[in-house]
Amino acid sequence: MSDKEVSSQAESKVIDVITSVDAASNSRRGFFKQAIAGAFGAAAMLNIVPEGIRNMAYAAGSDAPEITEVKIGFIPLTDCAPIIVAAEMGFDKKYGIKITPSKEASWAGVRDKVVNGELHAAHVLYGLMYGVQMGIGGKQKDMAVLMTLNHNGQGITLSNQLKDKGVKDGKSLKRVMENENRDFTFAQTFPTGTHAMWLNYWLAANGIDPVKDVKNIVVPPPQMVANMRIGNMDGYCVGEPWNARAIYDKVGYTVATTQDIWADHPEKVLGTTAEFVEKNPNTARAMMMAILEASKYIDATANRAKVAELISGKAYVNAPKDVILGRFLGDYDNGNGKKWKDPNFMKFYDDGKVPFPYLSDGMWFLTQHKRWGMLKTNPDYLGVAKKVNQIELYSQAASQVGVNVPKDAMRSSKLMDGVVWDGKDPAGYAASFKIKA
Repeated sequence: MSDKEVSSQAESKVIDVITSVDAASNSRRGFFKQAIAGAFGAAAMLNIVPEGIRNMAYAAGSDAPEITEVKIGFIPLTDCAPIIVAAEMGFDKKYGIKITPSKEASWAGVRDKVVNGELHAAHVLYGLMYGVQMGIGGKQKDMAVLMTLNHNGQGITLSNQLKDKGVKDGKSLKRVMENENRDFTFAQTFPTGTHAMWLNYWLAANGIDPVKDVKNIVVPPPQMVANMRIGNMDGYCVGEPWNARAIYDKVGYTVATTQDIWADHPEKVLGTTAEFVEKNPNTARAMMMAILEASKYIDATANRAKVAELISGKAYVNAPKDVILGRFLGDYDNGNGKKWKDPNFMKFYDDGKVPFPYLSDGMWFLTQHKRWGMLKTNPDYLGVAKKVNQIELYSQAASQVGVNVPKDAMRSSKLMDGVVWDGKDPAGYAASFKIKA
């Protein structure tokens, strides 16, 4: 019998199974497995059955999503792309769900709506999730990081007034600050979030204490450029395209990218509550599978122009396509005479290395919360990360869509100051910095 005949016969039998499952009999999962095994064996199920039929079987068995319409929040940023692509290009339907992206005004709003269940999940700052888990930056709630959405692609923007004074890097910023008798104001997007931690790390690495030497304020990402235009801050840290937009609008320039601080750093995650995962594990897996496929699609360079066009609309990022596309492709212009092709531009997939929720990534944010006095004592760094990062659930979803899963849940990285983070001694790491709260 030819492969084509076997596939056709398999398809027919699977459809028979799907349409005849009796809910009063054995569990739907057990029934499905028995029927498949009888029809053509486990190996045939994986290697011969057409993908569309496998997805039908997935949706019909006991793995069927508990909730079929999911509302996922996002902030207008380039790295919301996986949520938008999954919804707009139909990756969600493959796994029996409908994703409705919900545009939100601030990270505090995202936090509140995820915690109270108004949003099922969200494109959210890694550090925000851990802050809520620890009861800082919001009322304590057990949270769940399902997967990482992206690495890299954020930046630190300074006002053109500082460019006119010769500020090209952190050292020259420090000199100007020492010579001017005034308060310097820097903005980030949420106190426990990624942008706050990148800004703090960069300032401190250049000898500027982010707690004592500057005034630190919170501004939602889409409002950064307008606030800089009217002189409300000297600098800010935010995701793209709001650094590129400051250059486009001639109000600021990029003094550093976050990949300069930490190449391939973790950034946004697909976040929800632990309660949601406990009640809806199949829905959580379906969301991850749809978004994993979207992430793989976005990481193909040939697709990036199309994605930039898609997310540029008013319903999503609401910024000119060209402002998004340049840095989306790794083409950087800092607005101060430097242009380069950045190999560490925003990544969403990278052969499965981006979406995997490494324990050490979550732990790093806890070390910075401790460093800056948000946590008064050292938490159980590894224990908290194991509780929050849903590695088992992620691995199940990844295996369903053929995504490689790293063998080690910890990874090692060298940051801009030469300090290595590997997760082995988080308490010692948090205490090791010269500048800290």
